[in-house]
Amino acid sequence: MTEVRRTRRPFPWHIAVFLAPAVIIYSLVMIYPILSSLWLSLQTKGFDGVERFVGLQNFQKLLGTELYAEPLWNATKNNLIFFAVHMLVQNPVGLLLAVLLSFRLRGSAVYRTLLFTPTVLSVVIIGFVWKLILNPAWGVQRSLLEPLGLGRFDLPWLGLETTALPTLSLISVWQNIGIPMLLFLAALVRIPDELYEAARLDGAGGWRIFRNIQLPLILPTVGIVSVLTFVGNFNAFDLIYAAQGALAGPNFASDILGTFFYRTFFGFQLQPGDPYMGAAVAGFMLLLILLGLVIYLFGWQRRMTEVEL
Repeated sequence: MTEVRRTRRPFPWHIAVFLAPAVIIYSLVMIYPILSSLWLSLQTKGFDGVERFVGLQNFQKLLGTELYAEPLWNATKNNLIFFAVHMLVQNPVGLLLAVLLSFRLRGSAVYRTLLFTPTVLSVVIIGFVWKLILNPAWGVQRSLLEPLGLGRFDLPWLGLETTALPTLSLISVWQNIGIPMLLFLAALVRIPDELYEAARLDGAGGWRIFRNIQLPLILPTVGIVSVLTFVGNFNAFDLIYAAQGALAGPNFASDILGTFFYRTFFGFQLQPGDPYMGAAVAGFMLLLILLGLVIYLFGWQRRMTEVEL
């Protein structure tokens, strides 16, 4: 027993001391608001003004009544389209740009800066500027398209139900493409030059090097970028609000979960706000994001394990 006590390692108090500030700040900024919102979604206020615990009644009302269920599923569908455009356009184009910049061409630092600049711009400015550009009355799109013989594309892209959401999705892609580009580029520059030299000695071309060397080695980064894209898109709000307002028109064609949550929680125009139902919408968004993360952890990570084996 004496030998066991002597060999037992002391508790690493120094690690706990260094981690404590970060844990406290994260708990106050992230954990507490999430738990508080979930608790709020399980309550309601009666006619006497007293809060009462109602369990899952708010979620039943959210999913089972026409007042909330129809706009909820419309916003969810639009959010899936918004996410699909980013996955199919933003991430592949970001990967392509990262591969081109990894060749260390002259002026690559300037190109990286120019491509990343929209990411640091204010979303309000981006939404306002693109509204001006695409405005069919006084926008500049007509003067840009007509000299190229593309006058038939001079349409109110943000004013049509069929084009508003794809247009906003592409604007968001243009704004945020610098993030996956830099993440992919950081993964590519870590690949040893010896692998490229050996592949070139074997007669491999650019596409073969990308398919057999670069892509397999950056697959973990592809998974991380996909998760960041999923979480970011299902928390999106600012660009839609800046360009289309809280109603996310026309006729809610660009409405996503973030704008639907805003209208439900705070109210808009003649619609009164309901913080309890808004918290239920936030809980639905949280569960949807957690579902996506679980699918990633049990699907993508298993695939990565099989690739490593």
